[in-house]
Amino acid sequence: MSAPAFFAEAEGFRLSGTWTLAALTAGKPRAFARLRKTLREAGQRRAGWHLAGVEKLDSAAALLLWQSWGRRWPEELEATPAQREALQRAAALAEEMSAPSPVTQADATAGEDSLLKQIVLAPVLHLGRPTLILLHNLRGVVELFGRLVLDSFFLFRHPQYLPLKEFSANLCKVGAQALPVLALMGFLIGVTISYLSALQLKLYGADLFIVNILGLSIIRELGPVLAAVLVAGRSGSAMTAQIGVMRVTEEIDALATFGVSRTIRVVLPKVAALTLATPLLVLWVSAAAIVGGALAARLQLDISFLYFFSMLPRSVPIANLWIALAKGMVFGFLIALLACQLGLHVRPNTESLSRRTTASVVTAITLVILADALFAILTRDIGISG
Repeated sequence: MSAPAFFAEAEGFRLSGTWTLAALTAGKPRAFARLRKTLREAGQRRAGWHLAGVEKLDSAAALLLWQSWGRRWPEELEATPAQREALQRAAALAEEMSAPSPVTQADATAGEDSLLKQIVLAPVLHLGRPTLILLHNLRGVVELFGRLVLDSFFLFRHPQYLPLKEFSANLCKVGAQALPVLALMGFLIGVTISYLSALQLKLYGADLFIVNILGLSIIRELGPVLAAVLVAGRSGSAMTAQIGVMRVTEEIDALATFGVSRTIRVVLPKVAALTLATPLLVLWVSAAAIVGGALAARLQLDISFLYFFSMLPRSVPIANLWIALAKGMVFGFLIALLACQLGLHVRPNTESLSRRTTASVVTAITLVILADALFAILTRDIGISG
């Protein structure tokens, strides 16, 4: 196999040797680059090309020559029928490579309409996608709630299947282990509110009304909301992560394989424990906040603890306490139900697990605020004056 050769003569350009991809790239890369440049410069001249001395011409070399000729036939070409056929195939391939695809042509034709649709539909998409996701999650929560109701009837008829160990374990995690951080947060919130309120009450000589402000705001509103937010961030995210890991490791599927209900063994204990523990945590947070507020009132306004706690029942009717407990029960139930529902829909990858855990906290806090607003509307005439 002789090496490819290129000669410039008076009557044109002459090629000889073996013009194949293997022969062209057998030498140094710089030699092949120089040959391509020489062929491109020669193709710009109006001269004849003589390929009779070429022993073999493959598709790669034919495509190289066709591109060197500027994708057009030279004025004079001396070639065998086999060489002309190879050059024709190269020409057809080059045309196919340079032709725009139908999709590109369609997009270019309808470019303005597509841009207009994007501008018009962008707000609809930004609003519609979160709405559909919200409706999908709401449907999942309703389905899970219905399943829990059916499981409750089953457990009422068959109490031997009650998941008491799971319930006690979850009650310890979401209740007893959360007491220190909740007490600290409640105490600091009470001190802050009492301190800021005292600064304003001093200006009007209404120091004694600090008991009314602290008692009503903390027991009726701040205690339940603060406890629910902390529970959503601590216990709700932990529930979603735990169930999500069980999904990733296929433990949920293993329960179904053994004929064990996932809602009875996994979901129901968590929902029941958080529903029972949250009202008690509301009392705990409210008590810590009241103590912190009383301490700040003692330091700022010189109001004794005896007067503060003796006036508290008179300033805050007992109905506010029942409203706070009802809020805690509803908030705990909603947080647990939402956390379990998002955990059960975790896909078997870590990205979905982190996304669902974050969504659990954010959605639960939003749901708590909405539920608290609904409580405020429904109980606006209860426990305000007494």
